[in-house]
Amino acid sequence: METLKVVKIGGNIIDDAKALANFLKEFAKVSGPKILVHGGGKLATKLANQMGVEVKMTNGRRITDAATLDIITMVYAGKINKNIIAKLQSESCNAVGFSGADGNSIVSEKRPVKDIDFGFVGDVKKVNTEVLEVLLENNILPVFCAISHDKKGLLLNTNADTIASEIAIGFSGIYKTELYYCFEKNGVLESIEDDNSVIENINTKTYQELIEKGIIADGMLPKLNNCFHAITNKVAKVCIGKPSMLFSKNTTHTTITA
Repeated sequence: METLKVVKIGGNIIDDAKALANFLKEFAKVSGPKILVHGGGKLATKLANQMGVEVKMTNGRRITDAATLDIITMVYAGKINKNIIAKLQSESCNAVGFSGADGNSIVSEKRPVKDIDFGFVGDVKKVNTEVLEVLLENNILPVFCAISHDKKGLLLNTNADTIASEIAIGFSGIYKTELYYCFEKNGVLESIEDDNSVIENINTKTYQELIEKGIIADGMLPKLNNCFHAITNKVAKVCIGKPSMLFSKNTTHTTITA
């Protein structure tokens, strides 16, 4: 079975034009079928502030009202996504930009209101692989932003880590899927002040221990939840670290196991 790499980039890689260009130059050279997923929250926050739209967050998650949805659509599906596509084309890597609405590729439902009303935020219900399979078979790279749809005409803000995880799971019966979360750190760190304190292997048992000790908290919690969701749903390999882990076998990073 052929291997499919699903790669999510975020953090300072997206916000730093030089780091992004360097990543895309190397990523364009990665052989075999691949799918790229990107975030872009910091730029969306910057534009919201410039436009006088209040940014509301809870537990690291963005509250998405109608005005915020307009902004993230412009930023994620517009500026960031098309900038990435253009740079990949300059590296002779043929790519197509996607939101979940394109090709009906990712269907979500609006998150129900429980303790918190997240607004126009979507929880993924289905990844339709058919259109993407055609592109992958023709050596074309799909590039996803963090927006899905509900098939009723509504776009929904959807966590990019979740989109990457669900895409990897959706393809797990078609390819041997590998999921990589790339950001500016070397992996999951034992101490956020020490970039070399990488926890190289995390399984379900050690994950709970790390949570209880307070080593894993805040934004790393939902990321790791997505990792374990993937590894327990037939994704063959899940890693967190710097983009160099894609290009070199000797790069220190964190590997997630069941």
